[in-house]
Amino acid sequence: MKLKDKVALISGANSGIGRAIATRFAQEGAHVALNYRPNPDSVAGAQAIVDDFEKSYGATGIAVAADVSKREDVQAMFDAVVQKFGRIDIVVNNAGIEFKKAFVDVSDDEWNKVISVNLFGAFLLSQLGARQMIAQGGGGKIINISSVHEDIPFPGYTAYCASKGAMRMMMRNLAMELAPNKINVNNIAPGAIATPINQGVLDDPQAKANAITEIPWGRFGKPEEVAAVAAFLASDESEYVTGSTYYVDGGLTQQVTLY
Repeated sequence: MKLKDKVALISGANSGIGRAIATRFAQEGAHVALNYRPNPDSVAGAQAIVDDFEKSYGATGIAVAADVSKREDVQAMFDAVVQKFGRIDIVVNNAGIEFKKAFVDVSDDEWNKVISVNLFGAFLLSQLGARQMIAQGGGGKIINISSVHEDIPFPGYTAYCASKGAMRMMMRNLAMELAPNKINVNNIAPGAIATPINQGVLDDPQAKANAITEIPWGRFGKPEEVAAVAAFLASDESEYVTGSTYYVDGGLTQQVTLY
């Protein structure tokens, strides 16, 4: 098992890509701290996922509610994880939101909400994660779940694209700053993945067909395919890998215009 006895904190891990990563890490022997957005309706579901990890894979875990855009929530989450497991070896910044709206109509609140969750949240978890890893003597992994839209435009989603573009540069900076502490920092950039955030497209045959024409591989990706890359980046096998983005997109970012 690649991650035996490692402690991993994953934000937004009760559904979609985050849940797939949490599941793969548990399968690989990690103790998983599963973060979810504070919501009474989510408590039982998040705890059920953690209970299943222990039952199915023998992996102990903890479900922790926290708003990743609030420092006090994130600090309390880190405190809870360290109290239970004594350390944190892996931080995965997966929590993210998006909305579609013409740029000229985007309100301040809408812009700030996306930036605060997608970018500031990743900043907070990375900062507190790095502090904890350094206090432990160094070593560790920080993995950001970015997007192909850290690189390619997506009209109607300016705030989302800006948050992911900034995440890319933050990752590159942190990789340099934290290298002396032997903390690896990398991004994973998923393309069109079959997750709840894309359910509207998946349920619309024409929209789905239109999307697939943009994907050379000819289908939507699976959350488990993103999780497989995350497992590699979280493992000792990636010790010499830092400061890069790894695309899981079926070739989406390499598409060419046919005249």
